[in-house]
Amino acid sequence: MDSRASAELVVDPLGLLPLTLSQPQQALRLARQVLAGQPAALESSVAHHAVGIVLRDFGDLRESIRELRLALRFAMVAGSAAREADVRATLGIALVFSGRAAQGRRTLDEAVALSRGGARGRILMRRGSSLLTLGEYPEALRDLDRAVRILHETQDQLWEPRALTARAFVQLGLGLVDRARADLDAAERLLAEGGQLLESARARENAGVLALREGDLPAALVCLDTAEERFVELGVVNVALSLDRCDVLRAAGMPADALDVADSALRHLDETGGSAVLHAEILLAAALAALDAGDPAAARERATAAAQRFRSQGRRWYLDHARLASVRARFAQGEISADLLRAARRCVADLEAVSSTDAGVAHLVAGRVALALGRDEVARGHLAVTAAGRRRGAPAERATGWLAVAVLAEADGDARGILHACRRGLDALEELRESALSSELRAHVTVHGGELAALALRQVLHGGGPRKLLTWSDRTRAGALTPPLVRPPADPAMRGELAALREITSRLTDPGAGAATLRRERTRLEDAIRARAMRTSGARRGGPERLDIGALCTELGSARLVQLVDVDGDLHVLVVADGRVRRFQAGKTAAARRELELIRFGLRKVARGRGTFKELDAAGSALTSVLLGTAAEHLGGSDLVIVPPGVLHAVPWAVLPILRDRAVSVAPSATAWLRARRAPAALTDRVLLVHGPDLPAAGQEVSALAATYPGADVLGAGSATVDRVLAALDGAGLAHIAAHGRFRADSPLFSALRLDDGLLTVHDLEQLQQAPRRLVLPCCDSGLLAPTGTDELLGLISSLLPLGTVGVIAAVVPIDDTVTATLMTRLHEHLRAGTTMAEALRRARPVDSTDSVELATCWSFVSLGDG
Repeated sequence: MDSRASAELVVDPLGLLPLTLSQPQQALRLARQVLAGQPAALESSVAHHAVGIVLRDFGDLRESIRELRLALRFAMVAGSAAREADVRATLGIALVFSGRAAQGRRTLDEAVALSRGGARGRILMRRGSSLLTLGEYPEALRDLDRAVRILHETQDQLWEPRALTARAFVQLGLGLVDRARADLDAAERLLAEGGQLLESARARENAGVLALREGDLPAALVCLDTAEERFVELGVVNVALSLDRCDVLRAAGMPADALDVADSALRHLDETGGSAVLHAEILLAAALAALDAGDPAAARERATAAAQRFRSQGRRWYLDHARLASVRARFAQGEISADLLRAARRCVADLEAVSSTDAGVAHLVAGRVALALGRDEVARGHLAVTAAGRRRGAPAERATGWLAVAVLAEADGDARGILHACRRGLDALEELRESALSSELRAHVTVHGGELAALALRQVLHGGGPRKLLTWSDRTRAGALTPPLVRPPADPAMRGELAALREITSRLTDPGAGAATLRRERTRLEDAIRARAMRTSGARRGGPERLDIGALCTELGSARLVQLVDVDGDLHVLVVADGRVRRFQAGKTAAARRELELIRFGLRKVARGRGTFKELDAAGSALTSVLLGTAAEHLGGSDLVIVPPGVLHAVPWAVLPILRDRAVSVAPSATAWLRARRAPAALTDRVLLVHGPDLPAAGQEVSALAATYPGADVLGAGSATVDRVLAALDGAGLAHIAAHGRFRADSPLFSALRLDDGLLTVHDLEQLQQAPRRLVLPCCDSGLLAPTGTDELLGLISSLLPLGTVGVIAAVVPIDDTVTATLMTRLHEHLRAGTTMAEALRRARPVDSTDSVELATCWSFVSLGDG
């Protein structure tokens, strides 16, 4: 160390401590240099204190505590009560982090007793933060209230905003959302006024966490992006931001993106040698993201690496959860072995020892492995434990319990038991979905829904008739599209309770200290929310919507409904006509998906003038055989309503030769189609015509249509802004939006239409009070939806159906703009004549065209719903 640095340390020994947060490696090096020079007791205390902080942040809690005890000893030798109080506060936090909560709290209490003046405010802040970690919210709030008052009085512009930030997260846990937001805003303002740019960026990051807890994912992403921009401007790489971003992306149903973020952060840490604690936590986050993304090999690799690091750091809670992630990944890979059973049972014991809520998941995995190995008694023991949770706890946990019951019933050959358990499990998930305010909760709703649905459909296929299969297959799809759309309630108390529940649930993923308190508080909040929901207008009424087959047959009239059902990879076709439901065997779902991709590729190629009609016709015939099988012979000549599974929603049905000359409506479920048929008449015949930027043909198309719709609202050439389009869309009778479309298969919630001032996303559309009754989207891929959950669909159109849209014309592949303009002109001629949207689309398609580009473009559009 140079003489200048040495002199500064002699004059101000506390100069080392701020360095531990901004430049930890340098702080560690300087502190050890100080200790090597046989410093006085006060300087020794500061140096050991600095080493302890850095080692704590690097994940070496054992050595950190040893260094902090040395720092405490030298502080007492120096006779400095202030120094002793400061060290005790840091030591108390380290003890809490290491799992010694009681000892840590005693040490923090001693620190508070020794402190005076502004120092007391700083120590109260640290004790309050530790109580927050332990889930002791009322006590934490008392400490942080006092800390804020003292630090404000002493004009501490660094520690006051820190205390405000900690208090914000306590208030969030108590459901005081508005107060939490005010504290975070005040903290950010103080930091900016004080020139604390780095801390201000961290405050913006915390605002993103708050937005996530409130369920506002777009706001959360904006906050995180803004924080990252500020860190970049300061030349700081804040890898911890990646953990928050992973949480947001996984909540948004974007696990692949979450995995990319985690892996990028890991690469940076490998290159820079950053915090070992953070490295291990991001590895675990990456493992969970990989599991969500259906990549068990990647999940296993990352979970194993995380477990090794947690083991070396002595972090038991994290180690146990990394081991569970590894076991889940092995099981997802199809491994069934005695070794896996031993590993799963060890997870059960370890997670129960730390009171983890994931213990039930571990029991379920252990039970299923044991069952596959023929260890019947062992399997029943584990599954019974998971099954016991079916009547208590959060809805997702109850669904897991019912899944265990269904697995046991299947082992016993109990058909009624299987269906009862599956029905109750899906009902639990439905309860959670209907009470969810955000994508954060909805992303977790159907964790086990797919398995429950598969068990039920398998049983019904072999033990029930076609009507029962129709009822069950409809039960497991498109439930999220049931109106009214779930929105934050006007009741601010419920909004606070839901935000508090999200906050507390997130804290249950942190170390096990205070877990029992957090679980009790979560149960209290869940009970309060359920009770309040029953009193709230638009809340859940009498369970999920059920299909009325009699009403369906009446509404169909002479038309026929064709529902495709995937059972264990085999397609079955249910044809509803003349009051009957018949079942036919078709091909494999995997084969249908391959043929579909060939069709989509062929349409894109022909639309660009590089293919022929003959090629498309042959591909259409092949797809017909796989999709419809022998049912193709029983469709008659009537109009059709087709209900495909989510993975086949993007079929361009007009390519199938037997469907080319008939009106075909596509629906996400039979229930959704029936609901659209019974929708009340439009309140207005107002027409909206929009064209976005960089589409010359669209401008001409909209101008031509405007001449045929006197009085229509026309937006474009700079006036088609998001706000103006949304305002005009609200309650329109018919809307036509010609704009570049962008479908996000990895993130359907961010699918969008490009308007003059930016993207109109799904989140924007969900703000509408009343969606347009009928909508035409002559945009590339505008009809695409992403299958998720049991058989849900997410995308631009899915956001509109619950809000009153009953019919949509959209494209399921990229299209030729010039040909589309001509098709749209013919389409609107038939709509003005009073036809349904499916019939208008059929009539608008050319009958005897030999132009392959024109045919490919026309066949790329589908009619969704019943408009």
